Amino acid sequence: MNSVAGNVTNREKEVLHLVGDGFSTKQIAEKLSISHHTVETHRKNLLKKYEAKNSAELIQKALVQSLVA
Repeated sequence: MNSVAGNVTNREKEVLHLVGDGFSTKQIAEKLSISHHTVETHRKNLLKKYEAKNSAELIQKALVQSLVA
């Protein structure tokens, strides 16, 4: 797995942290003052960048890269 941390935007990092904290799409949208569609787009982009199948795998891979990188 290649490190993708450098390719993640600041907004994607915000979404990633909130996903990791267990917030729903609606809650993330409210916290960041963006639409739920935008949150889903960021989540989709993160899944692709981390080559993850779901949010749980996304968080696991992000944590591993943060600890190892």
